[in-house]
Formats: sequence, C-alpha cells, structure tokens
Amino acid sequence: MEYQTVRVRFQESICFLQLHRPEANNAINDRLVEECRHVLSICERSATVVVLEGLPEVFCTGADFQELREHHERGGAIQSPEPLYDLWLQLATGPYISIAHVRGKVNAGGVGFVAACDVVIADDTAQFSLSELLFGLMPACVMPFLVRRAGFQKAHYMALMTRPVPVQQALEWGLVDAHAANSASALHMHLLRLRNLSKVAIARYKRYMHALSQELQQAKQGALAAATEVFSDPGNLEGIFRYMATGQLPWQR
Repeated sequence: MEYQTVRVRFQESICFLQLHRPEANNAINDRLVEECRHVLSICERSATVVVLEGLPEVFCTGADFQELREHHERGGAIQSPEPLYDLWLQLATGPYISIAHVRGKVNAGGVGFVAACDVVIADDTAQFSLSELLFGLMPACVMPFLVRRAGFQKAHYMALMTRPVPVQQALEWGLVDAHAANSASALHMHLLRLRNLSKVAIARYKRYMHALSQELQQAKQGALAAATEVFSDPGNLEGIFRYMATGQLPWQR
C-alpha cells in the first residue's frame, strides 16, 4: 500500500508510525484512518512496539473540517465514526505496546489517539485540548478512551472547559506517563526496556488486560450514536463552515 498521510518505518520489531499531513495540521481524514489501520494490521503480526508520532509542532488537530465540508457539498451522508473508533481500539487492545510520542498541539480526535495508547511520552511543548463543545459537537468517541486514562471528572472538565491542558497538568492527571525537554531521549530509554519483551508475552498480556474491563467495547455504540447526532445537526455544520470561511466561532455572529 502506498501511504499518503502517514510515514512508516520498522526498526527490528519496532514500528514507527508518523501521522504526516503537514498541509492540514495533521487533521484526521478518511485516508489517514484507513492507512493507520492498515499499518496496525501488519503490526499485529510483526511488531512488539508501535510508536505513534506527529509533527514537531503539532501531533494531531482532530477532525478535518475541510473534508467534512467537501463531503457535505457533494450531498453525501454523514460519515460513520466507527472506523476511527475501531482504529483507537486497535491501539488500545492490539498485540503490541502502543506508545504515543507527543510534541506540540493535540486537539479533539488527537486526544483520542493519545488516550488509546498504552504509554504516552511527551515533550515540554505538548498541550492537550478538547474543542468540540465550542462548535456544538462533543468528543463522544474520545471520551471512553480518555475516561479510562484520566478518570471521569478530569475528562469531563477537559470537555467542558475546551482550553489547552499543559503537559505537567496532563502528567498529574494520568494522560501523560512521562515528559522531558528531550522527549526523543525519553522515548529511547523506554524502548531499550520494552524491546526485551516477547511478542507472545505482550499479546497475552494485552488480551488479559482488555478482558479485565470491557468498557471500551461497551461504550462503542453509544459513542458512535452521539458522534453521528452532533455531526448531523445542520446548525453545527453551519457554524463549522462559517468558522472555516471567516474564522468566527459560532457565538461570534
């Protein structure tokens, strides 16, 4: 498969998967979801560790509003959020250790990528936000993964306040496991340890941990329904498209 939105390299049993849409601030579109899922399906057979990275100044900014508008103008039905949710399930439950290496801004669905990973390593520039409610939306598919990591109230507070959470606070909340000015060095130290684990041991452990709690699977249908509802609201779409055209947020009419 020829990838357009990600860059992939393997170093022995470690897969480095970089989200790479610099022209769109690493926004999530259908192609990116498809390509990430394809890479992870390969990793199920061949990788013990998957390192998910973004760009130096932005990890991921969430949904691609441009693609949403183009799809709407073509008269297409609302796209199902299920492939994205299933991608995050792959990161959370797949037979490999998933590591998010975070630098710069993380917003909306980008937080879903981070929260789905087993380990989160960030540099001092990392900041995390959920901006959905500003547009009448909600981080429906993000929340099951974020609640699992940071707890209900911290996730609830992030969604309500919509403002960026700096890396030190994210560490205290449990969204980040380790941070350093030189996150590449911190990542290297983690990989030196994790690369000693066998594929069989990792697969068994991840399967067991997923069996301990079925919360991600149980929350799936409700999350998909809520996400579909808010993205089907004509008023929400109008506000999003006006923001794209003028930079005005929905309340700034």
